Amino acid sequence: MVGIVGGLGAVLFRALIALCHNLFFFGRLSITYDANVHTAASPWGMGVVLVPVLGAAAVAFLVKNFAPEAKGHGVPEVMDAIYHAKGVIRPVVALVKSLASAISIGSGGSIGREGPIIQIGSSFGSTVAQTLGISIWQRITLIAAGASAGIAATFNTPVGGVLFAMEILLHEVSARTLVPVAIATATGTYVGRLFFGATPSFVIPQLQKTYFHLTTPWVLIAYIGLGVLTGLVSVLYIKSIYGFEDMFEHRIKGGYYVRHMLGMLIVGLIMVLMQHIYGHYYVQGVGYATVQDVLNGSLAYLPLLLMLFGLKLLATSLTLGSGASGGVFSPGLFMGVTLGGAYGIAVGWIFPSLDISPTAFAVAGMAGIIGGSTGAAMAAIVMIFEMTRDYTVIIPMTITVALSYGIRKRLTAQSIYTLKLVRRGRYLPSNFMSDFHLVQRARDIMASEVHLLPASKAIDDNLRSQSADGTTRYVVVDESEAVVGTLAADRLLRDLVQNGGRGLAGEMADRNFIAVPPEAKLIDILHTLHAHGASSVIVTESPQDLSIHGVVGVIDKERIVEALEGSLEMFSE
Repeated sequence: MVGIVGGLGAVLFRALIALCHNLFFFGRLSITYDANVHTAASPWGMGVVLVPVLGAAAVAFLVKNFAPEAKGHGVPEVMDAIYHAKGVIRPVVALVKSLASAISIGSGGSIGREGPIIQIGSSFGSTVAQTLGISIWQRITLIAAGASAGIAATFNTPVGGVLFAMEILLHEVSARTLVPVAIATATGTYVGRLFFGATPSFVIPQLQKTYFHLTTPWVLIAYIGLGVLTGLVSVLYIKSIYGFEDMFEHRIKGGYYVRHMLGMLIVGLIMVLMQHIYGHYYVQGVGYATVQDVLNGSLAYLPLLLMLFGLKLLATSLTLGSGASGGVFSPGLFMGVTLGGAYGIAVGWIFPSLDISPTAFAVAGMAGIIGGSTGAAMAAIVMIFEMTRDYTVIIPMTITVALSYGIRKRLTAQSIYTLKLVRRGRYLPSNFMSDFHLVQRARDIMASEVHLLPASKAIDDNLRSQSADGTTRYVVVDESEAVVGTLAADRLLRDLVQNGGRGLAGEMADRNFIAVPPEAKLIDILHTLHAHGASSVIVTESPQDLSIHGVVGVIDKERIVEALEGSLEMFSE
């Protein structure tokens, strides 16, 4: 169900973008719009400069009055809900986000549609989970399922959608989370194909034949330079977005309306100038028409490519920095394709004997900036492959993305998604770790050196009858030899110091314990401790047998900490 809604959400959202685009630019009601084709000149003439400003006013009204979470590029808000809000996303967010983002993109904002699609799908997944009253991990799984279904449907990238959920959204990668996400993603992709067709997002005529051969491995060295370059640009992209956000927030007076309308006025001026000089608006909207131009070889002029790269970075920073609602994925594709294409042309000039394909570098450039800036390296490689269906660039693209991601990570630890949360004081896991410590058994971590203390005897009398050291754990039993609780060493020592050991073991025993078998897993023990509010664990041959003959060990919080510390050694630097 979540997959179907995620796919339909992508369809309806693209139709809403088309409606807003045609209304703002041409004053007509229509949902016919191909983002891969350049927008025709608006009948408003120079007055089109005000189109982004009007859109900004509408977006500010929606965000300010109905859903502040709809501001920005969407994915950080979903990540925040997963890790800091137990997967709770307000249903109104999907409605406001879709409308605000459609207005932002349709009126010319330099942003993408993937962020809103992710937030729309995530919101529905969370709403379904809250309605059904299912557990938190299932709620988060449905959030990831809705997000991956939406992004897969809008780009026709089913495998990439699953990988995006794994790298960015899922708090746990296992069969119980991956299977539902994969099913929802496949379903969403199918729904998307019913409406958009099964064709790739971009067509690349020049790469229909294999251009890379193992007999010419020197070409791969050129991709090392592209990987370094896209890594540096990824850092610039991240810093620019949040740098402009700080500038508008702290230096532009007048409130949200004034800031956003001012930012979009500048974007409108850039659009008008590009249309007047070069015949196309270029930087407005998702920019897929420019991406397609580079990939089919019709846009291969080095100075223009570099200028378009710089203007797209500026326009995107102005759009998001001033407070728009939209994603960062599509601008990354635009910047990657123009930068990669320009790099390929330059390398071809310098080394004409290598038979360089600028288009191949353009494809790798897209993956490099997406992988480096978002941190979804695997998803970037697979999604760009699925969007272009060109397998010949997999090896060069993998090299480019790996270097880009590594350099960006070295220069700035936070991605374009996580930095937004870190700036709010919200921190997320930085990498995947196998939680093998959670599958350790009770017998592996328990203290087997256990002394039994009769409940009716004083502490001093108990200790006189036995020897013990700091590793000893104490279990208190009654006259029938049944376990009644545990006694921590510090509690025992405190009685010796304060009362001379005259306190009765039964009076001081902690009776808030749970009993588990030796084969119980640590993860299950922790869940049971939390559910019962218990503080200690007694390991028995049978949980039903709480006699002294069945006790084989004790697990207290100190033993749990020791188990966790030991397992973390392999992750220490």
